[in-house]
Amino acid sequence: MGYDEVYGAWKADPEAFWMEAAKAIDWVEMPSRALNDSKAPLYEWFTDGKVNACYNALDRHVENGQAEQVAVIYDSPITGTKAKFTYAEMRDKVALFAGALAAKGVAKGDRVIIYMPMVPEALVAMLACARIGAVHSVVFGGFAANELAVRIDDATPKAIIAASCGLEPGRVVDYKPLLDGAIELAKHKPEFCVIFQRQEKPAALIAGRDVDWNAAQEGVSPAECVPVEGSHPAYILYTSGTTGAPKGVVRPTGGHLVALNWTMKNVYNVDPGDVFWAASDVGWVVGHSYICYGPLIHGNTTIVFEGKPVGTPDAGTFWRVISEHNVRSFFTAPTAFRAIKRDDPKGELIKDYDISCLNILYLAGERADPDTIHWAQRTLGVPVIDHWWQTEIGYPAVCNPVGIELLPVKVGSPSVALPGFDIRVLDEGGKEMKRGELGAIVIKLPLPPGTLPTLWNAEARFRKSYLTTFPGYYETGDAGMIDEDGYLYIMARTDDVINVAGHRLSTGAMEEVLASHEDVAECAVIGVSDELKGQLPLGFLCLNKGCNRPHDEIVREVVKLVREKIGPVAAFKLAVVVDRLPKTRSGKILRATMVKIADNQDYKMPATIDDPAILDEIRLALQPLGYAKG
Repeated sequence: MGYDEVYGAWKADPEAFWMEAAKAIDWVEMPSRALNDSKAPLYEWFTDGKVNACYNALDRHVENGQAEQVAVIYDSPITGTKAKFTYAEMRDKVALFAGALAAKGVAKGDRVIIYMPMVPEALVAMLACARIGAVHSVVFGGFAANELAVRIDDATPKAIIAASCGLEPGRVVDYKPLLDGAIELAKHKPEFCVIFQRQEKPAALIAGRDVDWNAAQEGVSPAECVPVEGSHPAYILYTSGTTGAPKGVVRPTGGHLVALNWTMKNVYNVDPGDVFWAASDVGWVVGHSYICYGPLIHGNTTIVFEGKPVGTPDAGTFWRVISEHNVRSFFTAPTAFRAIKRDDPKGELIKDYDISCLNILYLAGERADPDTIHWAQRTLGVPVIDHWWQTEIGYPAVCNPVGIELLPVKVGSPSVALPGFDIRVLDEGGKEMKRGELGAIVIKLPLPPGTLPTLWNAEARFRKSYLTTFPGYYETGDAGMIDEDGYLYIMARTDDVINVAGHRLSTGAMEEVLASHEDVAECAVIGVSDELKGQLPLGFLCLNKGCNRPHDEIVREVVKLVREKIGPVAAFKLAVVVDRLPKTRSGKILRATMVKIADNQDYKMPATIDDPAILDEIRLALQPLGYAKG
């Protein structure tokens, strides 16, 4: 069956489609139906089924003859450590740690916060919670104490599992003082903390509250898998909200298992036993879906990589990992490739490695500009597939469905809607836009299995954030268009569509033009206030290493390019060269914060910012242009 037939089968009978997909999961009790619409527009899936996520990720593969297959590869260029763990070894580690949690009173429904770096123990902690029906909430390791405290108060965890430290190139990040500070700030206090001591920086334990990772497991019995309802939360994952208060995205267990398992073959085109690598972090949704759960549920080998695309030790580290571990399908963020391209513009370092094992590269997390895609295609010699999804959705909503049928690639588009997703583009009044016209991207309800059914303890906020603006639809917060062939183009966040003298313009379209300039490694466009036109676009340019040309010359050239490609209507005249762009740790550019700096508005320091000092650099760069004067 090709894509049209598969998508058509879902559309004709969504219930039958998802019940068939559910057969690939091992249920304790098979659900009697897929969709529960009794509380519409709050939909749930597989509510009367009973299942365990850890059993599906580990035990069933051990029982089905994959006990000695490698489940997890740990590769840390920062510490020079490599290790491999079979499915049998992972099951035993997880069962014992789950037993340790159970012995200290953690039970089904209890919340556990996990505050860990990219080490195998992070996956052990996540799966141990799933094994006993506890609800984990992973907080990115090294998050500031006040941000961690907010999450502690919202999730009210019985326990917190943390490492003593995390490692960045050239520095050690002390986690324990941040954890202690967060607990002191939080109104809710966990009953106990389990601390995984890393030799690079062991931490002092607080008597009566903290217990050592190894000591906690001494003399305990391994825990059995606890069946949970299909709608039982597997985890809560906090995503930044526009108000500054984090939103706790809830992931229901049954749909999570069914959907992730379905995507491993149909989207990522891997078979059980293949090595799949998502170069991300367990603190983000990609880490949950495609480092921990998805590959293991499907019987793949997954890689836990503690390093960076550049600097650990160089821009060839990704190629080493792919070559050394026989990676078949690779997934990372466009920003990682932009960093590699900036350090190694001609892709010279790839010549040192044999990456013939690699079949395909997937990009997501930020808009993949055509220049980056073309560079990756030339450098790797494999198809480069952009795809689109969100923390709330949990897995790809729009992608070239390679495991079903490789459709024609249109650079600049993440391709077509996958089964489960009926995507529309609406104007501000909720009327459907014509093909090729820019509007708000929405998804017709119900959303498919595994997507968020609500926010943790915040149903009213869930309705207001996602369901109210366009009744009957989920509001994605992204803007874009659908072309004549049904391909979606994500052009910007809705907030990043700027209004220049009455013309609604996409900052993403301008970024594509800037990125096509041979000296530009990375760029961003924001809309700044203008008395005459309402808003004007302003570009930020990061140049390739080794580029010594005068900056004003390059600025003149990109201004001319935008005028040629988009037209005078864009009114693009302002651009500035900067060393780096402010980003979250997952690589998203903080455009909204840059707008506030330019317009002299107050802003809250983003919790996820990679390096706060960059904001001062942006302010200084803007001042010669007449902005950020305050």
